[in-house]
Amino acid sequence: MTTWMWILIFFIICQRLVELVIAKRNERWMKARGGIEKGEAHYKWFIYLHILFFLSILIEVLIQDRSYHQLNYLFFFIFVLAQLGRIWCIHTLGRFWNTKIIVLPRVALIKKGPYKYVKHPNYVIVAVELFIIPMLFGAYLSAVTFPLLHILLLKIRIPSEEKALAKATLSKP
Repeated sequence: MTTWMWILIFFIICQRLVELVIAKRNERWMKARGGIEKGEAHYKWFIYLHILFFLSILIEVLIQDRSYHQLNYLFFFIFVLAQLGRIWCIHTLGRFWNTKIIVLPRVALIKKGPYKYVKHPNYVIVAVELFIIPMLFGAYLSAVTFPLLHILLLKIRIPSEEKALAKATLSKP
């Protein structure tokens, strides 16, 4: 792997770890105010998916000896846009942003920022990342496999989230 690849993968992993810290802090804050967690049974599959995602990229790149792989600037630009979108989602939801489904009863849904335009913008961003990140590394098998696995998990996650939000919030989603 090239130096830029190691730097980028290190950056992404660190970013995800920081997000988990933010999510845990937000989880404690919401639960202290009566927040209710839903979808616990499927949450672990998202964790497994993301761990396997990074391992798959690393294995695929190391097996294929990508020591001369050039940075694709179009893919990198899309990656940067996705990161800006991710930050926008996290910032918009503030303390309500989480990697888990946690709802705070009797609180109105946030319908500003990207949520004004798309119901689940973070899921769209993650789907883009699950394709673009492997493409940046030349890990084409991972670029096809993980977005498909993500879609399968979202077929469980989104209905669970919609149901939890509809029951708990002031405004129906």
